[in-house]
Amino acid sequence: MSNVPAELRYAKSHEWVLDNQDGTVTVGITDHAQEALGDVVFVELPDVGRALARGDEFGVIESVKAASDLYSPVQGEVIEVNEILEDSPETINEAPYEAGWIMKVRLDEASSIEGLLDAQAYQATINAED
Repeated sequence: MSNVPAELRYAKSHEWVLDNQDGTVTVGITDHAQEALGDVVFVELPDVGRALARGDEFGVIESVKAASDLYSPVQGEVIEVNEILEDSPETINEAPYEAGWIMKVRLDEASSIEGLLDAQAYQATINAED
């Protein structure tokens, strides 16, 4: 069973969002997503400074099984990317909610995370997929 931390928000496309309480969020992919992908071998990171709208494709994650597009769950500007993933993409498999984060975004509006799923709703979504 996938780990779904209660303090995070989730997109139906399997990205998670951590509210950093300073107008920024940290974004990654969920434990469920990394399990489905298998061994991650490459992550295409977005450019720092890039403006994203909710739903914009911001990168690609590749595993030994498949390649999947990554979609922004929020609207804002990319202020940091996790450069560790360039040399160690497997970090996403090892710690998807900690060291395996993908990007940090300065939100255009703090309310943009309100439309995301809470842990219970996300768990229901992945249960429905199985």
